[in-house]
Amino acid sequence: MSNDEFIVTPKEDKSVTISIRIEKQMQDQLDQLAQKSNRSRNEVINMALEHALKNVKFVQSTTIDK
Repeated sequence: MSNDEFIVTPKEDKSVTISIRIEKQMQDQLDQLAQKSNRSRNEVINMALEHALKNVKFVQSTTIDK
């Protein structure tokens, strides 16, 4: 391999783009928090999702006989 070769390798992208719908009020709260923390809305959402996934507790639904 000579020093003048321009080598391009595939990008290892660990993130994906998704689309969700949220209430306007929640967007406003996220934007306020992002501004206060000097972070992007995306960073704040990722931090919140990470926290939620680490702390989630799954409860089987119970059926109530009427």
